[in-house]
Amino acid sequence: MVKKAPRRTAQRILEAALDLFNRFGEPNVSTTLVAGELNISPGNLYYHYPAKDELINKLYESYETELNELLHASEGVHDVEDAWFFMHSLFELIWRYRFLYRDLNDLLSKNRHLERQLQLVLQNKARAIRTLLIGMRRAGHLAIDERELDPLAHSMVVVLTYWLSYEYVRNPREALEPEHAQGALLRGAHHTLHLLAPYLAAEQRRHLLSLSNAYAGSEEQAATA
Repeated sequence: MVKKAPRRTAQRILEAALDLFNRFGEPNVSTTLVAGELNISPGNLYYHYPAKDELINKLYESYETELNELLHASEGVHDVEDAWFFMHSLFELIWRYRFLYRDLNDLLSKNRHLERQLQLVLQNKARAIRTLLIGMRRAGHLAIDERELDPLAHSMVVVLTYWLSYEYVRNPREALEPEHAQGALLRGAHHTLHLLAPYLAAEQRRHLLSLSNAYAGSEEQAATA
């Protein structure tokens, strides 16, 4: 068996930082803590990432790359089933980089690079969701006036962006822990997608209801597990 090459220190630092930021919040995690988690010296960490912002920005670059690839998939959304999968995939990505959302206001106040880039992220999300809406309308599954496309797209972006903050306020001690991930993702996708309900054709609305019932069932199972 061929042994896998050991991960480079720079990559290990990124993985450890992402885990710690997600678990404890970026403001509560120092570079010294990250180094300690990896059992390396702070000097070794600083060699790869001389400042904490560089570490954060590198993680953000990875997130942005994955996000942009995913947003292109909006071009293939034509019905509720496609939209559900697309939304759930978006929330899975948000969960993997949840510190960006949990600590959003704090990050924006002190990181000029993120301040600029996250504004573009909002624009790209809105554009992708608008594409999704147009695709469903062309397929005959969504009856929506052209003037309502942008307000609906932006409303869906608001839910996408702040859903985890809402989850955190509801349950600060547990909401963002890994064992609660699936419930948070399902609820986020469920409520974002339900913004489409008033515009859906009857058959698609029934399908959305069946997805909602499946969602409710999975929620009940999780609660009793």
